[in-house]
Amino acid sequence: MQRLFSLTPVLVLALVLSVPGQAVTAPSTPKDGEKCPVCGMFVKKYPDFLAQIVFADGTARFFDGVKDLFKYYFDMERYTNKQTIDDIAFIYVSDYYSLEPIEGHSAWYVSGSAVYGPMGKELIPFAGEDDARQFMQDHEGKSLLRFKQITPKLISELD
Repeated sequence: MQRLFSLTPVLVLALVLSVPGQAVTAPSTPKDGEKCPVCGMFVKKYPDFLAQIVFADGTARFFDGVKDLFKYYFDMERYTNKQTIDDIAFIYVSDYYSLEPIEGHSAWYVSGSAVYGPMGKELIPFAGEDDARQFMQDHEGKSLLRFKQITPKLISELD
């Protein structure tokens, strides 16, 4: 019976995504050769740190870490002339422990830890506050942040 309940969200999502005319807004996997629009690294090599922005038209941009996602988010004019923040349907980041995609606006982010991502210092995302606080304690994290607390200044300090 437990297995049926764990599959239910997947089945609901599949039904929603199969409706004709609906744009795909669920997290997806980057294709081979897909590069981060900020740093140019191949994102598929770094699934543990994968982050993505999904636009309302169903297109997605993949990033090799949360830091590059925020660089893109804060300066979209530099990276695209087609889309704006208003066109974003979803932002997904990878929960550090489960490696599952989680909605970026609801995630907890740890800054200043001893854990580095593919591009060095990184914001480490978590689905739950308890996991984030435990990670901070275990890995010398300095700040626990929510999406709206992350600023361009903070991101530039990670470089």
